[in-house]
Amino acid sequence: MNIILMGYRGCGKTTVGRNVAGKLQRPFFDTDAMIQKRLGKTIREIVADGGWEAFRVLERSAVDELAGREGCIIALGGGAVLYEQNVKALKRNGFFLWLTADGATIAGRLKNDGVSDAQRPSLSGTDTVAEIEILLREREPVYRLVADRVIDTIGRSVDEVAAEIMTASR
Repeated sequence: MNIILMGYRGCGKTTVGRNVAGKLQRPFFDTDAMIQKRLGKTIREIVADGGWEAFRVLERSAVDELAGREGCIIALGGGAVLYEQNVKALKRNGFFLWLTADGATIAGRLKNDGVSDAQRPSLSGTDTVAEIEILLREREPVYRLVADRVIDTIGRSVDEVAAEIMTASR
């Protein structure tokens, strides 16, 4: 069974995923990082060259590849579960954990990470805080439907969230 981490960017999927993978001695994959490494471009550059649809095609390919693996920790891009094909492929062998945080927390994390804005373009063309609120409202129903478990990351350390993931996925 794979542990699938989903949620909006800045919720800790990659950071916590690496932590869980290390503790469980399991392979870790981040679909966004896989795509960027393969193309040698940031998501911003991929989208600038071919649009969001070009990125989503690459994302589907990465998801299909990972869906056939066993015992992995997988961090999905925030929009990956908006595509039913991705969810179906991963649900066959995956336990979905939705990592959550509120808009203000996410905005603060993105501001502090120093690379998110440089690597990822806006999805809505609005400022970061407005975009976060818009997309959280749009995506929440899908995240809720797909999630096997919801984990709030606000005010919690990486180790605390990782411990809950490991308990939830037993």
